[in-house]
Amino acid sequence: MVHELPDPLHILDLSSAPGVLFDLDGVLTPTAEVHMRAWQSVFDDVLARWGVVEPYTDADYFAYVDGKKRYDGVASLLRSRNIEIPWGEVTDPPEAETVCGVGNRKNAAFAAALRAGGIAPYPGSLAVLVSLRDAGVPMGVVSSSKNAEEVLSTAGIRDFFRIVVDGVVAERDHLASKPAPDMFLEGARMLQVDPASAVAVEDAVAGVGSAAAAGFGVVVGVDRGAGPEVLRAAGATVVVDDLSQLLSERSETND
Repeated sequence: MVHELPDPLHILDLSSAPGVLFDLDGVLTPTAEVHMRAWQSVFDDVLARWGVVEPYTDADYFAYVDGKKRYDGVASLLRSRNIEIPWGEVTDPPEAETVCGVGNRKNAAFAAALRAGGIAPYPGSLAVLVSLRDAGVPMGVVSSSKNAEEVLSTAGIRDFFRIVVDGVVAERDHLASKPAPDMFLEGARMLQVDPASAVAVEDAVAGVGSAAAAGFGVVVGVDRGAGPEVLRAAGATVVVDDLSQLLSERSETND
């Protein structure tokens, strides 16, 4: 279902866009589910160690973790449970009781799951990538994940993208975590497009907020569980359940 399209011809004809920037997890690949389960196992353990009765839930993932850089997500979730631990260093081992240690513990769990099961792009997302590539539209990825390059390569879609702004780039260049606009602004700069005329595609509330704050003219929200109204309130100009709908809607309006 496509939700409340105010101007389908303008919004959904992505082939005329000067550039499109995609989030990765939950937009191009179903790795969001792998991330969610990795976070669940790690936070269940951390909260049990601290004697916290309130369990970690999928709602917590969407509220505190989804779309953010790894360590920011850890700090946000722990803060919601009134847990304060040292930030630590990015080199902390996974067993360290620091924000970085917890984040690295999660990353180890995610990497193990990814390598064991592999990953493939959503069929609808792959169809959109092929369509945009054939139309000559420049594309990039803006992802908070430090695993973005590995996921793109494992899914076989790295060659679609001219640029990747991921958690590694964000850390190196001191870019603020989503929902701050920094990562999408850097993506637009690297892709050499004006955000006001470009398109951003996101499934996370923080990511939608980031793209909207960066001034993207069209922000497509992909509803993988956050909810259409929540995504729209964060700044999405159109919400779909699957990217294949962008192709079907454009085809219908051009008949």
